[in-house]
Amino acid sequence: MEASRPQWTIFSNHAHVLVCIVRNSAERVREIARKVGITERAVQRIIGELEDAGVITRQRHGRANRYILSLDRKLRHPLEANTTIEKVISAVQHQ
Repeated sequence: MEASRPQWTIFSNHAHVLVCIVRNSAERVREIARKVGITERAVQRIIGELEDAGVITRQRHGRANRYILSLDRKLRHPLEANTTIEKVISAVQHQ
């Protein structure tokens, strides 16, 4: 991470990866890793976890992946269980 970046953020790396995918459903893992500030391997793990949770579906297009999003899923923690992923992403997109 760059020295100018804060030591903590409100959103998890899962949320950061998801924001990248929402903005560009064909974003490459390498570019997501650079933007989020984590390793490519960590991005691959997070994408796998988002797939397992049914939040994204990976489709192969030649040598690249494209992601289909299911943003109507509810957040997993009991404190936010009445909120959809779409509502959170929508708030972030209005920057």
